[in-house]
Amino acid sequence: MLFFYNKKMLGETLLITIQSKEEVTYEDKKNITLIKDENGALVGLNIFNVENLKLDGEGSIDLTEEQKEILQKRLEKNGIKIDLEGNNDEFFVVGEVLSCEKHPDADKLKVTEVKVNEEETLQIVCGAPNVEAGQKVVVALCGAMMPSGLLIKKSKLRGVESNGMLCSKRELGLPQEEARGILVLDADTKVGTRVKDLNLK
Repeated sequence: MLFFYNKKMLGETLLITIQSKEEVTYEDKKNITLIKDENGALVGLNIFNVENLKLDGEGSIDLTEEQKEILQKRLEKNGIKIDLEGNNDEFFVVGEVLSCEKHPDADKLKVTEVKVNEEETLQIVCGAPNVEAGQKVVVALCGAMMPSGLLIKKSKLRGVESNGMLCSKRELGLPQEEARGILVLDADTKVGTRVKDLNLK
């Protein structure tokens, strides 16, 4: 479950993503929009007028236990019962670029194979000019919500499947350097480490 808040863009609105689905329908209920999949299962919520939660931050946020309690009561009052435990941090990990090849149908894109843990390697299409084999990088896995509100999904870029995103500092909401491209980590950074545990600045 992911919580997204950006007062500048959306005002006092909290977006909750439970699952990522392509086909959805919307149902309005007292300052709450329910987002459901084709089977009627709840996959997300847009909750308006959340001033009483006193939310802070911009992008993907964590809720305190007190905020969850207030929100839970409001949802239950409207007949909505969900478990509010959720964490976006698990979707951002250190990866190692094992290979990097030119995209067959796009000059500025590259097709990479990226190891994200001991058992899993993902194919990710990347447009960054500085991506190379051997780098340790930040990977946003499918299901990650970026600070901009973008939800990372499996996709095809010019016909080639991509399962995640290699991230720049700007995309992670970190102070941006002049150099364009993805954030390259120290060579000794361990694959699979949660990015939150790196204390990036």
